[in-house]
Amino acid sequence: MVKPRTWFGGLFYRNGNKRFDNYDKITEYMLTPLQERRLQRLKQRLNVPFEETRPDHQDALKALWDASFPEINLTGLVSEQWKDMGWQGANPSTDFRGCGFISLENLLFFARTYPASFQRILFKQEGIRAAWEYPFAVAGINITFMLIQMLDLYSEKPRNLRGVNFIRILSEDETAFDVLYCIAFQMMDAQWLAMRASYLQFKDVLQATRIQLERELGLEDVHRIHDLPAYNLLYK
Repeated sequence: MVKPRTWFGGLFYRNGNKRFDNYDKITEYMLTPLQERRLQRLKQRLNVPFEETRPDHQDALKALWDASFPEINLTGLVSEQWKDMGWQGANPSTDFRGCGFISLENLLFFARTYPASFQRILFKQEGIRAAWEYPFAVAGINITFMLIQMLDLYSEKPRNLRGVNFIRILSEDETAFDVLYCIAFQMMDAQWLAMRASYLQFKDVLQATRIQLERELGLEDVHRIHDLPAYNLLYK
């Protein structure tokens, strides 16, 4: 199911998408002290690389396996078993080089917080599927990367309405980025089915997901993560 590593690298929006970065500019938005603190904590998470020798990172990876396959014992942190989750090889730590530890945190949060939705997508339980499916874990890393770019999290302040709305959501719920990740994953899988996509169309599916998510984050009445229309996908 999993193709060579060039497929993984090719999915990232390395230069962003200027179509989305140049509209609806916000020239000035003053963050509250709470928003500033929470945004800085989120940014700190972005700068943590995955280190396969760190015990806490190893524990998080094992916890992800246990949440994904609770009835199957993991034989090791380097094992052909990882391919069953959609990693590109026997050592998943090599895939984290693209996005760092936060991408593992996102996957683990999804597995623990919305286990039914997580399992549905992991095991491709819904819809008519392509013969070549997208690899679950690698897709998850790409979704993390897409959200970081879409929200422009390396900027000091939000530069458009969707960024302002995200900051407002973050001030209401510090797990907003992780929940948004879960929503985006569910949206991506729904787009995959709607487009009747196959393996090589994943980049197009991810772009369509970004467009849809940006539209929802750009709604003026979005103040909490629950206000996003796609939030209900997590409980269908």
